[in-house]
Amino acid sequence: MSDNQLGTFLRTRREAVTPAEVGLPTGPRRRTPGLRRAELATLAGVSVEYITRLEQGRDRNPSPQVLGALGDALRLRVPDRILLRRLAKEGGVDRVLCSAVAPPDHTVRPSVRALLDRLEPTPAVLLNWVGDIVAHTDGYERLVRPLGLLDGDKPNLVRYLFTDDRARVVFPGWDRLADEQVAYLRHEASLHDPHIAALADELTVTAGAPFTERLAAVPNLPDRFGTETLDHPEAGRLRLSYETLALPDEGQRLRIDLPADAATATALDHLNGRRPGALRAVGG
Repeated sequence: MSDNQLGTFLRTRREAVTPAEVGLPTGPRRRTPGLRRAELATLAGVSVEYITRLEQGRDRNPSPQVLGALGDALRLRVPDRILLRRLAKEGGVDRVLCSAVAPPDHTVRPSVRALLDRLEPTPAVLLNWVGDIVAHTDGYERLVRPLGLLDGDKPNLVRYLFTDDRARVVFPGWDRLADEQVAYLRHEASLHDPHIAALADELTVTAGAPFTERLAAVPNLPDRFGTETLDHPEAGRLRLSYETLALPDEGQRLRIDLPADAATATALDHLNGRRPGALRAVGG
């Protein structure tokens, strides 16, 4: 097996992208299949010498920002971005973050668990400061399980929004929701927190510009209440009024979704297998 898998991956992906795909002119005398190194360097904002070193295995430590820029330039889909990050990690990129900062809390205080039980069948979810889903009501699971949000061993709302194609389909207001979740990352803890830094490095590679541009923008406070529209694959279009309650001692927050109109209330009742009227709309 080659010990330069990262370089081989970059070269083969570069050769698979045509100039027309990235908006470059196609000359009549091109000997290179796909993009030239210089063209990739221009698109990614790095030097052609650096691209050469990466492909030849003479540099195996590209930063997450460079990996994200290469993913954008090569039009990589999420699975290929994840592979790119893994190959870079195996080459020595992902240095261990040593810090005394405690990991995000995944425990649930008994009184918070009792509150979740009392909220049934209302969709409610407990999140920690990096967006991990710590606990939720059965009503929340019935709402989001068909969206793919709970797929995997450790579901994370931020990762889902930026790397799962389904998120942009089911959330018509994806841009606002993405802004909000990055605002939570920046507001709940310092970006120097090693756990947030690790997630940010990951998403810099796997999500690219939609994540990095938000992370670099002027920070805003997250919205703690409002109305969200959801195009549910089973229940149709839903309008949900949400409230977010902070639990600062645990570094967690509780989000509660309530039907914003009668049609949504009826649809949620059907999802929960309850008679119409179990959930009441909070607005018109």
